[in-house]
Amino acid sequence: MKKHSAVDLTKLVKDFIHLENKITEMKGENSTLEVQLDETGRLLKLAQNKEKLLIEERHGLLESVKGLQNTIQQQCDLRAENERLKNAALQMKKENEAQLEESKIRIQRLTEEMKALQEGHQRELENCDKETQRKLNAKDTELKVAHERYECTLEEMRRQMTEKEKEKQSQIIKLQMEFGAKLARAQSMSAKTQTQTQASAPRPQNIFKRKLQFIQEEKNKEIEALRQRVRELEHHSLHGLKRRRN
Repeated sequence: MKKHSAVDLTKLVKDFIHLENKITEMKGENSTLEVQLDETGRLLKLAQNKEKLLIEERHGLLESVKGLQNTIQQQCDLRAENERLKNAALQMKKENEAQLEESKIRIQRLTEEMKALQEGHQRELENCDKETQRKLNAKDTELKVAHERYECTLEEMRRQMTEKEKEKQSQIIKLQMEFGAKLARAQSMSAKTQTQTQASAPRPQNIFKRKLQFIQEEKNKEIEALRQRVRELEHHSLHGLKRRRN
């Protein structure tokens, strides 16, 4: 038979108590660690939120920096552009001053040329006035001669018209006398002969009336033609006088 080893109960109890103390101590430490872990998690979350805010703030600052850089670059570009424009303005000012001086010289030269042209034009006007006056005098003389010729023609036309009217009146009186004599002879004829004559031929009174009317119309046409000619001559004469007065 095997020999049973002796068990030290006191040591075993001490070890067990020590183990329980360790376990109790470890549970306390675990609780502390859990509390610390929760606090650490909370702090970690706060840190992460803060980091997120810092990252967003950094992005905002980066955008601001970029905007400032663009603004600074634009200002630099504007300064360069202003400098270029300033130089261009100075150059244009110099060119304008040179052009102004050249324009003054040109204006002075043109003024002298214009003065010379005005003097020449004045001389030409004086010569033209003299020539026009000479031509007007000659035309006035010509119009006077033409007017006298028209007056003579008008006087001749008036005389002819008067003679035509007298001739017309004489012919009318003569025809009226002939018509009266023939009418008296025709009335002295017998009724039978008169009836036969009326049946075979037109009445003498009608023939003489038509003849007298035809002669009167012809004379009226001639007189109207003469009057129209007189009006035309008077119109030409009046027009010539108006032109001479103008």
